[in-house]
Amino acid sequence: MSVVSADVEPLTFVFEDDGLVPNNPLPLLVYKGAVYVANDHPEKTIEALFGGNGWGAMWRNGVYDYVHYHATVHEALGVARGRARVRFGGISGKELEITPGDVAILPAGTGHQCMFASPDFCVVGAYPPGPPMQITRPTPENHAKALKTIPEVKLPKTDPVLGEDGPLVRLWKRGTR
Repeated sequence: MSVVSADVEPLTFVFEDDGLVPNNPLPLLVYKGAVYVANDHPEKTIEALFGGNGWGAMWRNGVYDYVHYHATVHEALGVARGRARVRFGGISGKELEITPGDVAILPAGTGHQCMFASPDFCVVGAYPPGPPMQITRPTPENHAKALKTIPEVKLPKTDPVLGEDGPLVRLWKRGTR
């Protein structure tokens, strides 16, 4: 039995470079209620899904309460427990409520910050094959460096939720918005 909801399609959001947070012309993808996590081990469920679709270097925790981004790698965040309000896209971005079973897939450079989290909030983070994740804070110097590294980040071969034929593969194309 699949742990992914049938016919799930992601919401998409594109954020402009705000001068400090570069964001990315590729869209942020948010799958609402995509993963069945109503079990005793929701973290393991998400880890198995991400790992089975080629996304690794996983961790369990929350989302930092300060604006940051990753300039050398894309990131998937799968909500295992609790709920949170996360602002994606930097200071002038969009706040979204994320709840168990939701998955957000952030293209390199996408700003994010936890604005509120329930005490039991837990996400599983994962990355496609490539360089290790680095936390980058929004400064003019970091922005200038990120503008050089972000275009070099390879596109993932798979969607962490739906694999080789998932929406990420068709939605993340270089040179398109």
